[in-house]
Amino acid sequence: MDFGIGIATASDSWKVAQRAEELGFTHAWFFDTQMITGDCFVALATLNGLAPGRIDFGIGTGFSAQRAMGLGAVKLAEMEEYIRVVYGLLNDETVETAIEGKRRKIRFLNPEIGLINTKDAIPLHISAYGPRSQALTAKLNAGWKTFVSDVPGALGALESMQQSWKAAGRNGADLYATAWTCGCVLGDGEPADSPRAMAQAGPRAAVLLHRAADFDMEGWQNTSPAPQEVAAEVAGYVAMARRYEPPDARYLTNHRGHFLFVKPEERQFVTAELIRRTTFTAREQELKQRVEALREAGWSQIVIAITPGEERAIEDWARIKRAFE
Repeated sequence: MDFGIGIATASDSWKVAQRAEELGFTHAWFFDTQMITGDCFVALATLNGLAPGRIDFGIGTGFSAQRAMGLGAVKLAEMEEYIRVVYGLLNDETVETAIEGKRRKIRFLNPEIGLINTKDAIPLHISAYGPRSQALTAKLNAGWKTFVSDVPGALGALESMQQSWKAAGRNGADLYATAWTCGCVLGDGEPADSPRAMAQAGPRAAVLLHRAADFDMEGWQNTSPAPQEVAAEVAGYVAMARRYEPPDARYLTNHRGHFLFVKPEERQFVTAELIRRTTFTAREQELKQRVEALREAGWSQIVIAITPGEERAIEDWARIKRAFE
């Protein structure tokens, strides 16, 4: 099983990736949420030339990136078209696409002089949660990635993706499945809402609150309501978010700190129970058991998202990783 880390893009993100590589992690993923972090494309622009054959491309419909601007997810058809154009260009093809309201033919004009590396393949990974996006992943023979909060949910998600994969006529052994998670390796007697756990796992737990507020702001039906055990926390946050300013752009405050830190005003709703239910936060032995369950089920990689300022967590997760070497 491969082990990766997720990095909030910044000008010095390479330092985090370098330390992870020293500890034996196989992947460093830079996530792109343009209003929340630095631009990962700027950070990664020259890497396929500097590190040929070591680049992967992950894409999704943009929950965080889109919602931070008050927008809904990109349509699957639009994402598929975007993928077609990107990989057409990388394959040195002339592709036609809509630009400024008109269909135009484009291609990289000078690939042979080496300014752009189009020789080394860049594998595609698609973030897919529902059956339609999973079917698209299988159609394009792409790697698959998704966020997981617990072992039962992870196993159910993998089974669903495997069904889509096989329905497309793919060999089950060829599916590369990446489970993203976030969490904290707790010490003896350390509670799940300790200051350290709150810093490392709290931002992921708060995503559930932000998502619920998004649905409330737009008047959408939430098809994945919060578990009863944390329903009061979710309801409390949603009520608070209704007072965010400005009234016509409450999403700005809702997504402040999204996946990076817990806002002071939302701290009361990010409880130990919410953290336990949405993240891999537990003592070392239990986390090893969870990872083993994912590996046995067929997951190819687990990615631990590292929150800014908590880079020390890489050392803790390296101990988990060493158990599987």
